[in-house]
Order: sequence, then structure tokens, then C-alpha cells
Amino acid sequence: MPHDISRYLAEGPRVGIRHVTYADGPEFTARVRESKDLHHPWLFPPDTAAAYSAYAGRLIQDPAKAGFLVCEKAAGGAIAGFININNIVHGAFRSGALGYGAFAHAAGRGLMREALGLVIRHAFGPMGLHRLEINVQPANTASIALARACGFRLEGYSPNMLYIDGAWRDHERWAITKEMLRPPGNTDLTDR
Repeated sequence: MPHDISRYLAEGPRVGIRHVTYADGPEFTARVRESKDLHHPWLFPPDTAAAYSAYAGRLIQDPAKAGFLVCEKAAGGAIAGFININNIVHGAFRSGALGYGAFAHAAGRGLMREALGLVIRHAFGPMGLHRLEINVQPANTASIALARACGFRLEGYSPNMLYIDGAWRDHERWAITKEMLRPPGNTDLTDR
């Protein structure tokens, strides 16, 4: 089903990002169900209509949250993944915490790297943020590789930080500030 690409907030060569809407529920939840093996044990995105409606409502209505869908341009704007900014604080802090996930059909193709770069630029531009943080379980090597590839630096380790899948999980803290932003298209993968 073709999507309205005029809703993109930003776009790169292969993906565009746009805000989450209630109307995305059927496609989003179908992609989540297809991706359970990829996401477990790291993520548990909504996989039913009711759960998606509550999820979308939080992202749409709460000013401390922003939800973005990663849309694959060559596939008519089909949803390839999602990136959320949570715990947005303005004022002197101007920061937010990122969460993200690719869907199985799009994983490993570089689409999330392109999309995360777009979200970072949007956060540091129109949203007026200065710092973004990603908290990742140490064994989630794919998520750590994405953070590193997008220029995030490892800032620390937080034992028992988040309650996920029935237990308190340790997390690494990765962050990027506006001053660390790489020029668009920079593929330097060195640590910062």
C-alpha cells in the first residue's frame, strides 16, 4: 500500500522519517509480529491493535516523547523500523533518550543507520535538543554497532537500569551532542 511521502520530516537516499500516527497500527503491528525473533529479548513493541493505540497515543500526546517511523522509499514508504525519543527535557538540559528497532525484513540493510542520522539531525535542528542518549544492554551488539556507527560515544555502564522481560537489566550508556554531529554522508566509523 503506497504511503503519503509528503509527510516525511526528513529523507535520505533510501529512507524517510515521519511521525507515528494511529493509522499506522495495522502495518506496524504486522511488522512487529514478523520480527519477534529479531527483537527478543531486547524489545517488546506493541503487537496488537489495543497496545499500538496506547503506544501511539503516548508518542502523539506526550510532549516529552516523539515517535518516528522509518519508511523505505523504494518500497512505497513501507515501514522498516521505528525510532523514539523519550524523556525529552528542554531548558538548560535539552536532551532526550532514544529507543529504536528495525523490522526483520529491513534488518542488516543500513536503513536504520540512515534513519537514525535523520532523526539526530531533526532532534538537533527543529526540535532544539543538544544531547541524545541510547541505553543498550551489553549483549545487544547490533544496537551498539548502530550507536557507534552514528557517532555516539560510550559514556558509562548502569547496572540494573531498566526492567525488561521480567528482570532488571544492565545497560551501557551511549550519547551524542550537537557538537559531535558528523557531516551528512560521513562514513567514519572510528570511536569518539
